[in-house]
Amino acid sequence: MAEENVIYVGNKPVTNYVLAVMTQFSEGADEVKLVARGRAISRAVDVAEFIRNNVMPEVEVKDIEIGTEEIETEEGDTISVSTIAITLAKPSE
Repeated sequence: MAEENVIYVGNKPVTNYVLAVMTQFSEGADEVKLVARGRAISRAVDVAEFIRNNVMPEVEVKDIEIGTEEIETEEGDTISVSTIAITLAKPSE
């Protein structure tokens, strides 16, 4: 998957990310990956479900990857942050 088909989900409203996914698909992408970590995970799930249920019902969830990243804080401590990557795909025609 090309790097431009990856959408990093953060603190913006869900509709911004829905629009980004729709733009990727309308420009010819077969797959779009939503990547989020920490508190943004629920927002990434909301985006995927909104796309599937309201905007593009033909889109399927192809893959879901979950994991943990080790991040070093400014104080030098190491914390673990949960991550998710949801791959949405148009069905093959």
